[in-house]
Amino acid sequence: MIYLLRFGICSGYKMPYMMRTIFLIGFFAISTNSFAQDTSRRKFNDTLMLQNIEVTSIRAGDKAPFTKTNLNKKQIQEQNLGYDLPFILNQTPSVVANSDAGTGIGYTNLRIRGTDATRINVTLNGIPYNDAESQGTFFVDMPDIASSLNSIQIQRGAGTSSNGAGAFGATINLSTNEVIKEKYLILDNNYGSFNTWKNTIKAGTGLIADHFTIDTRFSNVTSDGYIDRAFSNLKSYYGSFAYIAKKTALRFNVISGKEKTYQAWNGVPEYLLNTDRTFNSAGTDKPGEPYDNETDNYVQNHFQLFLNQKINHNLFFNVATFLTRGKGYYENYKGSQKFKKYGLKDYIFGADTLKTTDLVLQQWLDNYFYGSVFSVQYQKPETQLTIGGGYTKYDGGHYNIIKWASYGIPDNYKYYNAPAYKTDANVYAKWMQSLGKGFTAFLDVQQRMVDYEINGFKGHPEIYIHKKFSFLNPKIGFSFFKHEINGYASFSMAAKEPNRDDFEADPEHLPRPEKLYDWEAGVSLKKKKYNLALNFYFMNYKDQLVNTGRINDVGAYTRTNAPKSYRSGMELEAVYKPLAWLTAQGNIAFSKNKIKDFTEYIDDYDNGGQRSKQFHNTDIAFSPSTVASVSVSLLPFKSFEILLDGKFVGDQFLDNTSNKDRMLDRYYVQNARISYLLKKSFLKEMKLLFQVNNVFDKMYEPNGYTFNYYSEGKLVVENYYFPMAGVNFMSGIILTF
Repeated sequence: MIYLLRFGICSGYKMPYMMRTIFLIGFFAISTNSFAQDTSRRKFNDTLMLQNIEVTSIRAGDKAPFTKTNLNKKQIQEQNLGYDLPFILNQTPSVVANSDAGTGIGYTNLRIRGTDATRINVTLNGIPYNDAESQGTFFVDMPDIASSLNSIQIQRGAGTSSNGAGAFGATINLSTNEVIKEKYLILDNNYGSFNTWKNTIKAGTGLIADHFTIDTRFSNVTSDGYIDRAFSNLKSYYGSFAYIAKKTALRFNVISGKEKTYQAWNGVPEYLLNTDRTFNSAGTDKPGEPYDNETDNYVQNHFQLFLNQKINHNLFFNVATFLTRGKGYYENYKGSQKFKKYGLKDYIFGADTLKTTDLVLQQWLDNYFYGSVFSVQYQKPETQLTIGGGYTKYDGGHYNIIKWASYGIPDNYKYYNAPAYKTDANVYAKWMQSLGKGFTAFLDVQQRMVDYEINGFKGHPEIYIHKKFSFLNPKIGFSFFKHEINGYASFSMAAKEPNRDDFEADPEHLPRPEKLYDWEAGVSLKKKKYNLALNFYFMNYKDQLVNTGRINDVGAYTRTNAPKSYRSGMELEAVYKPLAWLTAQGNIAFSKNKIKDFTEYIDDYDNGGQRSKQFHNTDIAFSPSTVASVSVSLLPFKSFEILLDGKFVGDQFLDNTSNKDRMLDRYYVQNARISYLLKKSFLKEMKLLFQVNNVFDKMYEPNGYTFNYYSEGKLVVENYYFPMAGVNFMSGIILTF
C-alpha cells in the first residue's frame, strides 16, 4: 500500500497558547459593543451579499437531474464526536468507511458505490482538495474540519462539473463559508476509549457594524488507537475574515492542520486475526522493541481568498484564489538494506565487504498547490446559466533522506530527488431551463486540460514522463417536479488521467486514460409523515485502471486498463415520522459491479517471472453488492434524545478474481447515542453526549489487501486486514455562550 504524505509550513502550536488565544477571541466576540451595537438588538440588513456563490456554482441544485445527498450543519454536528470525515458520512447511501487505526481517527478513507478516494472529486469551498498526483484525499490533513462545516453535498455518479480531479464515481463538496450573524463562543470537549480526546474551541464576532465577521476554531485530537502503537496527534486551526456589503462579499480563510500518526497501514495478517487482531508490524524491523518513531508527519496550510459580486438582480460573479502548502515525511526503520538499493557502493570495513546496513529512512514531499477558480451566474425564474472554470498548478518535490545508518552512510544523506509538475485547467457551462408543466432541462459541458511532468521515481530516477490530456465531459438531463413527486434522468460522460504510480512504466507502454458513461434516473415522494426516494444507475467504464498484480517494464507493480467494466444498481432512501417523538430513516443500495475480462498475474518464485490466469465477468474489488444504513431517533421527553444507528456492508473481494479465499466478510455494526440539552441563564445551551460504538462487539474488517505468489509449486495467498475496534465509547460536553 502506498501513501503520499504532505507537510506544511506551519510549525504547529501548543495547546496552552491556543487556549489563551481563543479565549481572547471569544471575549472579543462577546464584548464587541465597544465599536458596534449588540447585534442581537439590531435588525439585520437581509439584502447583504450572503450567498456562497463559489459553492453553488459546482453543486447540483434541487432541480438538477443528479443523484445527491445534502447534509446541513445540524446533521453534520450530530455525528461530530471527533471522528474523521469518512465516518461522519458513513450513514449516507452507498458509503463504506474504514480506518487504519481501527477507531475512525487518524488515517481514514471511504468508498462510494465501490469507487475509491482517487475517483472521488473533493472540493473545499469550491477549491480542489484532491492530491494532484495520487488524486486521493487525505482527511487526516484537515483534523476536525467537520467542526467548521456548514454543509456537505455528496453527488453519486459523475455528477455536475466541478473543479480539480475528475469525478469518476462521486463528488464531495464541503462548505465553511457561512455568514454567522450572531456572536458566539463554543467549547466542545469529548473523551472516549483508547484515551481519545477531542478539544475544540470556536468563537465568532457575529456581524460587526453590519459588514464584518471573524470566525475562528482551534482543535486538538489525540488517540492511542485500537491497533498497537497506532496513535494520532492532530492539531488544526481555522480562521475566516469576511466583509459583506449589499452587492459585494470578500472573505479570507486560513485552514491549517498538523498531524503525527504512528503507521498502521501494513494491516494484520489473516492468521493473527483471531489471536492478535491489534498486531502492528510497523517498526518491528528494529531489533528489540519496535521503533518508536515509525510515524507519518505532515502539516498542510490552506489560504483562500474569495470575492463574490452581485452585478444586478440576475447576474452574479465569483472569483477565488488559493494556495495549499504541504511539506512532510514518513519515517521507517529498515533492517538489512542493500547499499546498491540507495545508489551506494558496498561498505569496506577493514578486510570485510559489507553489503547491507540498518537505517532510518524519511520519505519527503514538499509541495505547493495554487491557482484560481471563477464562476459567472445568470439567474431568472425560468433560466439559470453558469459559466465557470479554474486553473491550478502543482509544484511537488519528492526526495528521500537517510536520517541514520548503522554504518557506511552519513546522517541526513539525501539519495533521491524527483520533482513533479502538474497544471490543470478547466472551463464549463451549465444551463438549466424550465420547460413548463413541471419539466426542467439541464445541459452541462466541461473541457478539462491536464499537463503532467514527472522527473523520476524512487528506484527509477531515469524515468521521465511528460503527458498532456484533454477531456470533454458533457452531461444532459431532465427533471420533473409536480406537487409531492419529483423525478429525474441524466446521462454523463467523464474521463480522467492515470495517477502518479500508474506512470511508473516504460514510456512506450503507458496506461490510457479512464472513461465513464453514467446513466442516472430517480423518483422521490414527499408526504407529511414520510419521504421516499429511489434511484437507478448504470456506470459503464472503458479502460478502467484496476490492480492485476502485473509487474511492468521496470519491475514495479502497476494498475492495468480493463477494457470493459460496469457498476449498476439501485439506491432506496426513506424517512418515516409517525409521531412527534419518533423518527426512523434509512437507505439501502443493491448493486452489481463487474469486470468483463480480467487477467491476473502472480509472481512465480520457483521459476521466476509471473504466471497469468484469465477471468470473465468477475466482481470488482471492494464493491459490496449490498450496503445499508438505518437510524432511529427517540425523544422520550423534552431535550432528551436516543439515537440508534446501524450499518450493514455485504461481502467484498480483496481483488478482482471473485475468489472467496480473498474476501472481506459482511458485517453489521450498531451504535447508540444519548444526548441531553440544557439551557441555563449564563449560557445559551449545554449539550451532554454519550455514544457507544459497536454495541454488539462485532469483530469486523472493512478494508484489507491481498498478495499472492507461487512457492514450492503451491499458490500462497496472503491476506491482510484492517480490523475495527470492538465495543467502545465516546462522551462529550458542548457549551455554547
